[in-house]
Amino acid sequence: MSAGLRYVARQPILDSRGKVHGYELLFRAGLTTAFSGDGDTATRSVLDHTVIFGLERLTGGLPVFINCTLEALLDRHVLVLPPEQTVLELLETLSPTAELLAACIEFKTQGYRIALDDFVWSAAWRGFVDVADYIKIDLEKTTPEQRRIMIAQAKSAGAKLVAERVETRADLAMARREGFTLFQGYYFCRPVLLENRAIPANKLVHLEMLTALHEEPLDVKFVSNLVKRDASLTYRLLRMVNSPMYGTTKVISSIHSALVHIGDEMFRRIAMLAIASELRRDHPTELLRMAFLRARFCELAARLSGQDHTEQYILGILSLLPAMMGVPMDKIATSLPLRPAVRDALLGQTNSERAVLGWLEQYELGNWNSCDMVLHSARLSGEKLPELYASAVQWAEANVGLAA
Repeated sequence: MSAGLRYVARQPILDSRGKVHGYELLFRAGLTTAFSGDGDTATRSVLDHTVIFGLERLTGGLPVFINCTLEALLDRHVLVLPPEQTVLELLETLSPTAELLAACIEFKTQGYRIALDDFVWSAAWRGFVDVADYIKIDLEKTTPEQRRIMIAQAKSAGAKLVAERVETRADLAMARREGFTLFQGYYFCRPVLLENRAIPANKLVHLEMLTALHEEPLDVKFVSNLVKRDASLTYRLLRMVNSPMYGTTKVISSIHSALVHIGDEMFRRIAMLAIASELRRDHPTELLRMAFLRARFCELAARLSGQDHTEQYILGILSLLPAMMGVPMDKIATSLPLRPAVRDALLGQTNSERAVLGWLEQYELGNWNSCDMVLHSARLSGEKLPELYASAVQWAEANVGLAA
């Protein structure tokens, strides 16, 4: 493992209510010109990483789905992971041998759960279906008729059905109709945007607030009055300010007092969190978690890219505004007094301001080669980025609890 970096990203698996059921961890041993495709190396990487950093830090105590190669299963490498939290995914490249089935049965008796990844039905997998807790089916790689057969097999065995590659709301609707109960993919942050839709009136206050927070120094009176115009925003903001996380020693009961007590920079962060909480209403909490994670990661990585950390924080959290508001980014970006380069970055143009966010977007998907291309183009070092990602995950988990 000393030969490369430990790259580990996570992809959420959501239930029908939009609540996170668990995370699949995506791994890579390190930076190379191309991923070697060595599954054993990748699996050893995850085992090593989770032992060092802990699953709790990566998933907030939710179930973790881990791709397992034949070596990891038959040599019992996976036993280093806590059974109560671990779902062992059998890769589609494995052969359904008697030895492998015996290992799965053994793991089940020890408390592990079993998932069949990219599953395609054949009679040889009958015994594995009977012991599986989850069956994951790729929507892009299967036909409706193939899925109908596999869904019937899964339901007869009592396994939960996970639809993979759910990238749009249409995918989600189709998967629900077919009988899936769990969904994996980023459909929740890729909404159908209506080009002619105006920014909703109740969101204009939030955009006005975002504009005010960008001013230096803050206009305390103006910002306080803005917050007071939204009762829910006021509640969330005061709840956050008075939490142990922000180190206040006495109860703060007014927006003005909050600003005076904690200062401009901390107030900006808390207000941005509260605004994001309001904007994502009627969307899965995971969308808010991703916005927090992006904001914190971009802030932490700003010094590596030579950017302003406050500006990068804002860029990260604004990057998901279209999903939160259902309005195209070009309409949102023009409503905010951002530097032209930052506005261009929000609109997807490649520049130095967008380098860290661009890397993170590819990292979230496990597109390791694309991550490398971003680093090369921006002349950035990737050594510290995975560690900063893990720190941002922790920070986002803590703040989602405050903002819920």
